[in-house]
Amino acid sequence: MLRTLPQWVLNGSRHPGTLRHMTGSRSKWQELEALHNMSVETFREQAFIPSVPTLMPGRFAEELLALNKWFVSDGADKEHYALNYSYLSRFGRAIVPLEFTRLLQTEAGTTFVRSEAPLEVFLEWSKQAKADTPERLYLAQASFTDLPTELKADLPTPEIVAKAGKGDIYDTNLWIGVPPTYTPLHRDPNPNLFIQLAGKKNVRLLDPEAGLEIFARVQAALGKSGSPAFRGEEMMQGEEKALLESHVWDNAQLSHGQASWGFEAYLERGDGLFIPKGWWHSIKGVGEGITGSVSL
Repeated sequence: MLRTLPQWVLNGSRHPGTLRHMTGSRSKWQELEALHNMSVETFREQAFIPSVPTLMPGRFAEELLALNKWFVSDGADKEHYALNYSYLSRFGRAIVPLEFTRLLQTEAGTTFVRSEAPLEVFLEWSKQAKADTPERLYLAQASFTDLPTELKADLPTPEIVAKAGKGDIYDTNLWIGVPPTYTPLHRDPNPNLFIQLAGKKNVRLLDPEAGLEIFARVQAALGKSGSPAFRGEEMMQGEEKALLESHVWDNAQLSHGQASWGFEAYLERGDGLFIPKGWWHSIKGVGEGITGSVSL
Protein backbone atom coordinates (compact mmCIF):
# COMPACT_ATOMS: atom_id res chain seq x y z
CA MET A 1 0.00 0.00 0.00
CA LEU A 2 1.38 3.41 -0.97
CA ARG A 3 2.20 5.77 1.88
CA THR A 4 0.12 8.97 1.93
CA LEU A 5 0.88 12.35 3.41
CA PRO A 6 0.03 13.05 7.07
CA GLN A 7 -3.44 14.54 7.52
CA TRP A 8 -2.07 17.90 8.67
CA VAL A 9 -0.41 18.30 5.27
CA LEU A 10 -3.52 17.33 3.32
CA ASN A 11 -5.54 19.83 5.35
CA GLY A 12 -3.10 22.60 4.43
CA SER A 13 -2.33 23.35 8.08
CA ARG A 14 1.14 24.17 9.37
CA HIS A 15 3.07 21.60 11.29
CA PRO A 16 5.67 23.30 13.49
CA GLY A 17 8.69 23.84 11.28
CA THR A 18 7.87 21.44 8.49
CA LEU A 19 5.78 22.54 5.49
CA ARG A 20 4.40 25.86 4.32
CA HIS A 21 1.48 26.04 1.88
CA MET A 22 1.97 28.22 -1.20
CA THR A 23 -0.84 30.24 -2.76
CA GLY A 24 -1.33 31.83 -6.14
CA SER A 25 -0.86 30.45 -9.64
CA ARG A 26 1.54 27.77 -8.41
CA SER A 27 -0.78 26.40 -5.75
CA LYS A 28 -0.17 22.86 -6.95
CA TRP A 29 3.31 23.09 -5.45
CA GLN A 30 4.12 23.62 -1.80
CA GLU A 31 7.45 24.98 -0.66
CA LEU A 32 9.31 22.95 1.92
CA GLU A 33 9.86 25.10 4.97
CA ALA A 34 13.34 25.19 6.37
CA LEU A 35 14.12 23.29 9.56
CA HIS A 36 17.10 25.02 11.14
CA ASN A 37 19.57 23.49 13.59
CA MET A 38 17.88 20.11 13.36
CA SER A 39 19.12 17.51 15.82
CA VAL A 40 19.32 13.81 14.97
CA GLU A 41 16.37 13.10 17.25
CA THR A 42 14.23 15.85 15.66
CA PHE A 43 15.06 14.55 12.20
CA ARG A 44 14.18 11.01 13.21
CA GLU A 45 10.83 11.95 14.75
CA GLN A 46 9.65 14.64 12.30
CA ALA A 47 11.09 13.43 9.00
CA PHE A 48 12.64 9.96 8.88
CA ILE A 49 10.02 7.89 10.70
CA PRO A 50 6.88 9.61 9.24
CA SER A 51 8.54 9.79 5.76
CA VAL A 52 8.07 13.53 5.34
CA PRO A 53 10.30 15.38 2.83
CA THR A 54 12.37 17.91 4.75
CA LEU A 55 14.72 20.78 3.89
CA MET A 56 17.71 21.41 6.18
CA PRO A 57 19.45 24.66 5.17
CA GLY A 58 23.14 24.91 5.95
CA ARG A 59 23.01 21.74 8.02
CA PHE A 60 26.01 20.16 6.29
CA ALA A 61 28.16 23.23 5.51
CA GLU A 62 30.83 22.23 8.03
CA GLU A 63 30.32 18.47 8.11
CA LEU A 64 31.54 17.54 4.65
CA LEU A 65 35.14 18.39 3.76
CA ALA A 66 34.33 18.27 0.04
CA LEU A 67 32.52 21.61 0.21
CA ASN A 68 35.76 23.46 0.84
CA LYS A 69 38.29 21.10 -0.75
CA TRP A 70 36.58 20.44 -4.09
CA PHE A 71 35.08 23.86 -4.72
CA VAL A 72 36.37 27.44 -4.46
CA SER A 73 34.57 30.77 -4.55
CA ASP A 74 34.53 32.10 -8.10
CA GLY A 75 36.05 35.59 -7.79
CA ALA A 76 34.23 38.36 -5.93
CA ASP A 77 30.83 36.66 -6.13
CA LYS A 78 30.65 34.33 -3.15
CA GLU A 79 27.47 32.70 -4.47
CA HIS A 80 29.25 31.27 -7.50
CA TYR A 81 31.71 28.42 -7.22
CA ALA A 82 34.32 26.82 -9.44
CA LEU A 83 36.06 23.48 -9.17
CA ASN A 84 39.30 23.41 -7.22
CA TYR A 85 41.36 22.23 -10.18
CA SER A 86 44.67 22.23 -8.31
CA TYR A 87 43.25 19.61 -5.92
CA LEU A 88 40.99 17.58 -8.18
CA SER A 89 43.52 17.31 -11.02
CA ARG A 90 45.52 14.98 -8.79
CA PHE A 91 42.78 12.41 -9.43
CA GLY A 92 42.47 13.11 -13.15
CA ARG A 93 43.00 9.47 -14.14
CA ALA A 94 40.12 8.22 -12.00
CA ILE A 95 37.35 6.78 -14.20
CA VAL A 96 33.94 8.43 -13.73
CA PRO A 97 30.55 8.17 -15.47
CA LEU A 98 29.78 11.08 -17.78
CA GLU A 99 26.56 12.03 -19.54
CA PHE A 100 27.20 13.65 -22.90
CA THR A 101 24.42 15.79 -24.35
CA ARG A 102 24.50 17.70 -27.61
CA LEU A 103 21.75 20.30 -27.88
CA LEU A 104 20.37 20.36 -31.41
CA GLN A 105 18.26 23.10 -32.96
CA THR A 106 16.19 20.58 -34.86
CA GLU A 107 13.18 18.36 -34.30
CA ALA A 108 15.57 15.65 -33.14
CA GLY A 109 16.00 17.65 -29.93
CA THR A 110 19.11 16.31 -28.21
CA THR A 111 21.72 13.60 -28.47
CA PHE A 112 22.39 11.70 -25.24
CA VAL A 113 25.16 9.23 -24.49
CA ARG A 114 26.28 7.87 -21.12
CA SER A 115 29.82 6.54 -20.90
CA GLU A 116 32.88 6.38 -18.67
CA ALA A 117 36.01 8.50 -19.01
CA PRO A 118 38.91 9.86 -16.94
CA LEU A 119 37.95 12.66 -14.56
CA GLU A 120 40.41 14.94 -16.35
CA VAL A 121 38.12 14.95 -19.40
CA PHE A 122 35.36 16.54 -17.35
CA LEU A 123 37.73 18.92 -15.58
CA GLU A 124 39.07 20.30 -18.86
CA TRP A 125 35.59 20.69 -20.36
CA SER A 126 34.26 22.51 -17.29
CA LYS A 127 36.97 25.19 -17.48
CA GLN A 128 35.40 26.66 -20.63
CA ALA A 129 31.77 25.51 -20.31
CA LYS A 130 28.95 28.02 -20.00
CA ALA A 131 25.17 27.81 -19.82
CA ASP A 132 24.85 28.02 -23.62
CA THR A 133 27.60 25.53 -24.45
CA PRO A 134 25.86 23.14 -26.91
CA GLU A 135 28.01 20.10 -26.18
CA ARG A 136 27.64 19.33 -22.50
CA LEU A 137 29.10 16.93 -19.95
CA TYR A 138 27.53 16.00 -16.64
CA LEU A 139 29.36 13.91 -14.05
CA ALA A 140 26.25 12.07 -13.00
CA GLN A 141 25.61 9.28 -10.52
CA ALA A 142 29.27 8.58 -9.82
CA SER A 143 29.33 5.82 -7.21
CA PHE A 144 31.16 6.57 -3.96
CA THR A 145 32.74 3.11 -4.02
CA ASP A 146 34.53 3.90 -7.29
CA LEU A 147 36.12 7.16 -6.09
CA PRO A 148 39.79 7.39 -5.08
CA THR A 149 40.34 6.82 -1.36
CA GLU A 150 41.27 10.44 -0.64
CA LEU A 151 38.09 11.75 -2.27
CA LYS A 152 36.05 9.28 -0.25
CA ALA A 153 37.57 10.73 2.91
CA ASP A 154 36.20 14.14 1.89
CA LEU A 155 32.65 12.75 2.05
CA PRO A 156 32.25 11.23 5.53
CA THR A 157 28.86 9.81 6.45
CA PRO A 158 26.78 12.64 8.02
CA GLU A 159 25.73 12.15 11.63
CA ILE A 160 22.05 12.23 10.68
CA VAL A 161 22.53 9.30 8.29
CA ALA A 162 24.62 7.31 10.75
CA LYS A 163 22.30 7.72 13.75
CA ALA A 164 18.72 8.40 12.59
CA GLY A 165 18.08 4.87 11.35
CA LYS A 166 20.11 1.69 11.22
CA GLY A 167 23.12 3.54 9.82
CA ASP A 168 23.15 1.51 6.62
CA ILE A 169 23.65 3.30 3.28
CA TYR A 170 22.27 1.76 0.11
CA ASP A 171 24.54 3.81 -2.14
CA THR A 172 26.25 7.21 -2.35
CA ASN A 173 26.33 9.05 -5.66
CA LEU A 174 28.02 12.22 -6.81
CA TRP A 175 26.72 14.81 -9.30
CA ILE A 176 28.79 17.71 -10.70
CA GLY A 177 27.96 19.92 -13.68
CA VAL A 178 27.61 23.37 -15.18
CA PRO A 179 24.01 24.66 -15.10
CA PRO A 180 21.61 24.11 -16.60
CA THR A 181 21.61 20.45 -15.53
CA TYR A 182 18.58 18.20 -15.42
CA THR A 183 17.53 14.93 -13.81
CA PRO A 184 14.10 13.68 -14.98
CA LEU A 185 11.27 12.49 -12.76
CA HIS A 186 12.10 9.20 -11.03
CA ARG A 187 11.88 7.49 -7.66
CA ASP A 188 14.52 5.75 -5.55
CA PRO A 189 14.12 2.38 -3.80
CA ASN A 190 15.47 3.76 -0.51
CA PRO A 191 15.33 6.98 1.54
CA ASN A 192 17.68 9.60 0.16
CA LEU A 193 19.57 12.47 1.79
CA PHE A 194 20.47 14.91 -0.99
CA ILE A 195 23.17 17.45 -0.06
CA GLN A 196 24.18 20.45 -2.14
CA LEU A 197 27.97 20.85 -2.21
CA ALA A 198 28.17 23.92 -4.46
CA GLY A 199 25.91 26.05 -6.63
CA LYS A 200 22.13 25.86 -6.65
CA LYS A 201 19.46 23.31 -7.51
CA ASN A 202 15.69 23.36 -7.73
CA VAL A 203 13.96 20.12 -6.70
CA ARG A 204 10.32 19.20 -7.26
CA LEU A 205 8.88 16.22 -5.39
CA LEU A 206 5.70 14.20 -5.68
CA ASP A 207 4.31 11.66 -3.26
CA PRO A 208 4.24 8.04 -4.50
CA GLU A 209 0.67 8.15 -5.81
CA ALA A 210 0.93 11.52 -7.57
CA GLY A 211 4.24 10.59 -9.14
CA LEU A 212 2.92 7.26 -10.36
CA GLU A 213 -0.05 9.07 -11.90
CA ILE A 214 2.26 11.30 -13.95
CA PHE A 215 4.40 8.33 -14.98
CA ALA A 216 1.28 6.46 -16.14
CA ARG A 217 0.06 9.50 -18.10
CA VAL A 218 3.37 9.80 -19.92
CA GLN A 219 3.50 6.08 -20.68
CA ALA A 220 -0.06 6.17 -22.00
CA ALA A 221 0.76 9.16 -24.23
CA LEU A 222 3.70 7.22 -25.65
CA GLY A 223 1.67 4.04 -26.10
CA LYS A 224 3.93 2.21 -23.66
CA SER A 225 3.50 0.28 -20.41
CA GLY A 226 6.98 0.54 -18.89
CA SER A 227 7.82 -0.23 -15.29
CA PRO A 228 8.60 2.72 -12.97
CA ALA A 229 11.13 0.51 -11.20
CA PHE A 230 13.38 0.21 -14.26
CA ARG A 231 14.31 3.50 -15.89
CA GLY A 232 17.00 3.91 -18.51
CA GLU A 233 18.26 6.31 -21.14
CA GLU A 234 14.79 6.60 -22.67
CA MET A 235 13.87 9.20 -20.05
CA MET A 236 16.92 11.32 -20.94
CA GLN A 237 16.08 12.05 -24.56
CA GLY A 238 13.32 12.24 -27.12
CA GLU A 239 9.59 12.43 -26.52
CA GLU A 240 9.61 10.75 -23.12
CA LYS A 241 12.08 13.32 -21.75
CA ALA A 242 10.00 16.17 -23.16
CA LEU A 243 6.75 14.82 -21.70
CA LEU A 244 8.23 14.16 -18.25
CA GLU A 245 9.74 17.64 -18.12
CA SER A 246 6.51 19.25 -19.27
CA HIS A 247 4.38 17.46 -16.67
CA VAL A 248 6.67 18.43 -13.79
CA TRP A 249 8.05 21.84 -14.73
CA ASP A 250 5.35 23.38 -16.91
CA ASN A 251 3.04 25.17 -14.48
CA ALA A 252 0.38 25.47 -17.16
CA GLN A 253 0.23 21.68 -17.22
CA LEU A 254 -0.09 21.53 -13.46
CA SER A 255 -3.03 23.90 -13.42
CA HIS A 256 -5.08 21.24 -15.22
CA GLY A 257 -4.73 18.69 -12.44
CA GLN A 258 -1.89 16.45 -13.52
CA ALA A 259 -0.33 16.64 -10.05
CA SER A 260 -2.43 16.73 -6.92
CA TRP A 261 0.35 17.22 -4.39
CA GLY A 262 3.77 18.61 -5.28
CA PHE A 263 6.55 20.04 -3.15
CA GLU A 264 9.42 22.28 -4.11
CA ALA A 265 12.81 23.02 -2.55
CA TYR A 266 15.62 25.39 -3.50
CA LEU A 267 19.02 24.13 -2.41
CA GLU A 268 22.21 26.11 -1.96
CA ARG A 269 25.67 25.21 -0.69
CA GLY A 270 25.50 23.17 2.53
CA ASP A 271 21.74 22.54 2.34
CA GLY A 272 20.31 19.05 2.75
CA LEU A 273 17.03 17.59 1.48
CA PHE A 274 15.52 14.40 2.86
CA ILE A 275 13.59 12.49 0.17
CA PRO A 276 11.56 9.60 1.64
CA LYS A 277 11.51 6.16 0.04
CA GLY A 278 9.30 5.99 -3.03
CA TRP A 279 8.89 9.75 -3.46
CA TRP A 280 9.26 10.92 -7.05
CA HIS A 281 11.57 13.84 -7.78
CA SER A 282 13.05 15.83 -10.62
CA ILE A 283 16.05 18.15 -10.23
CA LYS A 284 17.39 21.14 -12.14
CA GLY A 285 20.79 22.77 -11.63
CA VAL A 286 20.35 26.53 -11.93
CA GLY A 287 22.38 29.72 -11.67
CA GLU A 288 26.00 30.24 -12.64
CA GLY A 289 29.28 28.53 -11.87
CA ILE A 290 29.57 24.88 -10.87
CA THR A 291 26.82 22.89 -9.21
CA GLY A 292 27.71 19.83 -7.16
CA SER A 293 25.61 17.43 -5.10
CA VAL A 294 25.85 14.12 -3.27
CA SER A 295 23.03 11.72 -2.48
CA LEU A 296 23.24 9.15 0.29
